Amino acid sequence: MRALVVDHGEAGPVRFADVDEPVPSSGEVLVEIRHIGLNFGELNYVDQWPAGAVHGHDAAGVVVRAASDGSGPPEGTRVALGMSAHAWAERVAVSPASLGIVPEGVDLADAAALGIAGVTALRVLRKRSLLARDVLVTGASGGVGHFAVQLAALAGARVTALVGSPDRAAGLRELGADQVLTDLAGAECRFDLVLDTVGGPLVAQAWSLLAEGGTIHVVGYSSGQDTTFPSGALFGFGEPRTIATYGDMTPTSGELTDLLGLMAAGRLSAPVGLRGNWLDVDDAVRALFARKVHGKIVLDVV
Repeated sequence: MRALVVDHGEAGPVRFADVDEPVPSSGEVLVEIRHIGLNFGELNYVDQWPAGAVHGHDAAGVVVRAASDGSGPPEGTRVALGMSAHAWAERVAVSPASLGIVPEGVDLADAAALGIAGVTALRVLRKRSLLARDVLVTGASGGVGHFAVQLAALAGARVTALVGSPDRAAGLRELGADQVLTDLAGAECRFDLVLDTVGGPLVAQAWSLLAEGGTIHVVGYSSGQDTTFPSGALFGFGEPRTIATYGDMTPTSGELTDLLGLMAAGRLSAPVGLRGNWLDVDDAVRALFARKVHGKIVLDVV
């Protein structure tokens, strides 16, 4: 079968290859993949995975063989894969713990956009009550950012979305952002929670705007820059402020189920900024790296 595998060469980060058919364990289902969702991190930092390994974590498809031990969904069930290793192939053996059942009315391609981006946003925003809280989402035009803006607004937060340029602000107010900025100098409040996907100097800027008891959750570092805090910036009186890291790759079935339920109810939309054919993956990767895509890239497996 065909798959997209890790390529450490100049032509990378992924290439097509013929690989062995997966052999499910007794507790795994076999899924025929229909769509895959690309993420900046797994493609930009591809050297963290071995060359030749089937790449990717997010996808959606149909169960073509149920688990022999009786666990998991039956044959014919539409499913979304989230944070599931080796997902970018024609067929994948998957534990039910990494699957969400896609409800009727939810497009399978939209479900493929959830995965890492949707689950990351949901897990961070569940760390505290957001009702009437001020929340900052940096890199808001990306996949995580689009989901975070919507979910924070659904939870009753006052949402500020930060983007890199005015042309990347489109649609964020419609998703629930109360304010859209291109520079934190224009912030009108101090933030109780910051979901940061950018890293670099922006973390220090956000720290200076953090309310007492507030937290910055660092979920990405797309800027590739270092963070330097001015002398004394990390000292303060009052309720402690914190910076939290994020690297949670635990099973995602529960979160995927919740997110898919919100989609089915019309309360959450998939931020698919580019839909295409997986044969054109090289063009899609270039568009992703050039920051030409708002939201997620979903490719059809054909």
